[in-house]
Amino acid sequence: MTACGALNATSSVLWRWTSRASDVPARARVTLRCALDQLGFDEEVIDDAVLAVSEFVTNAITHAVGPYEMRLRRTAAGIVCEVEDHDPRIPETPVAPVMAPYAPVEENRGGGLEALCALLSEHERGLHIVHELTKGSWGFRGCKGTKTAWFAVGGGTSMAGAESHDALRFLSL
Repeated sequence: MTACGALNATSSVLWRWTSRASDVPARARVTLRCALDQLGFDEEVIDDAVLAVSEFVTNAITHAVGPYEMRLRRTAAGIVCEVEDHDPRIPETPVAPVMAPYAPVEENRGGGLEALCALLSEHERGLHIVHELTKGSWGFRGCKGTKTAWFAVGGGTSMAGAESHDALRFLSL
């Protein structure tokens, strides 16, 4: 991938794939969930990050060319996750609604992750959900023929910074 694609040198590549890979969103979710679990993040942070990365990965494989890359970076406040593709065009970002975009419908409750992923696949809904999950801390940037979608989520961990950085380095090998 490009040198300018990562936010800084401490980003770790979690997974690279091409357009020939199968079950990409599911594999990205599992990869990120395992990384964040090994780093000691709380389940709520993991769930939010997994749903956000599912949207970004689905958008990348649907609207852009590969190869693709998913990266993770620790920050003082939590993590930044990035999904890079090889379409430099930055998508138009839908305006986030003032109120929560989706009121729960009782008969649609209980569908689990697959039902939520189906909801995310409906056009222009997923980025609103990412906006809610990340409290508006997400976006896109382009550099030399690539585009990177990124989001940040906070949250406590049970590990100290140096230990979790070592664990992340181990995961990226």
